[in-house]
Amino acid sequence: MQTTVARVLADKGSDVISVAPDQTVYTALEVMEEHNIGAVVVLDGEDLIGILTERDYARKVILLDRLSKKTKVSSIMTSELHTVAPDTTVVDCMGIMTDMKVRHLPVIDGGDLVGVISIGDVVKAIIAQQRSLIDQLEQYITG
Repeated sequence: MQTTVARVLADKGSDVISVAPDQTVYTALEVMEEHNIGAVVVLDGEDLIGILTERDYARKVILLDRLSKKTKVSSIMTSELHTVAPDTTVVDCMGIMTDMKVRHLPVIDGGDLVGVISIGDVVKAIIAQQRSLIDQLEQYITG
């Protein structure tokens, strides 16, 4: 059976760490450091409008010699989002992440943001799925 995003969120939790578009990039980085994460979603009220990643920071602040304490999240966030539903399989998530060159996928259920999964979450779930399959095959063979 294929592992779904819902299963991943059930295992890891569905807390969503977010920032507002008018906050500074510095503040967003503090939030990421506090939670030991590499990305935060950007919410305008309840609306998901973007995601800010360490990659955005490196390419759009550091390399352009901008100041993180003066630059607003809205000016560097990625607003072209790739999202998934809870019933999406982790294998499909891996395909999306590979094809779109992203490391984080917001999870949308019925129009609501219910979580975020990372490439690390997906890899961990795929490894567990493969380990389970190997165990089942070994039991069948030795059974």
